[in-house]
Amino acid sequence: AICPDFFVGQEAWKLSNDWASFDDWLKTRNAGKIDKEVDVVLKYLKEQCGAKKIGVIGFCWGGAAVQHLMLKNPHLKTGVSLYGVIKFFEDRFSLLHPTFFIFAEKDEIIPLEKVTQLEQKLKQNCKVAYEVKIYPGQTHGFVHRKREDINPQDKPYIEEGRKDMINWLNKYL
Repeated sequence: AICPDFFVGQEAWKLSNDWASFDDWLKTRNAGKIDKEVDVVLKYLKEQCGAKKIGVIGFCWGGAAVQHLMLKNPHLKTGVSLYGVIKFFEDRFSLLHPTFFIFAEKDEIIPLEKVTQLEQKLKQNCKVAYEVKIYPGQTHGFVHRKREDINPQDKPYIEEGRKDMINWLNKYL
């Protein structure tokens, strides 16, 4: 697994940040402008690690980056977008690779109307396997919560999201 620095040294978003400043933070980091970094990572994985099949996973901004890569990069096999910021790619839905989209029912960043629109557009335009799953009662960031931040009532959904992600990758890699 590799976690590239797509922010090129700029600070990543922290959950402790004020959500009112999130849109301003997004303006300085474009999930659609990561191709140079991805090309370097893919070259390394293929040449140095012997990787034959490569998948990507991304959370929030990284989920939007996954959608970008699934729309554009022919060298990948699959992707999992967890609560990816949909608004970056609202007009593009012809995925090249199987993609699994995980969303939270009570996500204040990504309203359910946007998720419904994404599903409709994928159904109309996408020719590869995809799945959009909404986890009931969950909020933004639920799958990657730290152990100490997990509420007992959320634990089954967190475990399900993690298991679903692994199952998707196993199916398509």
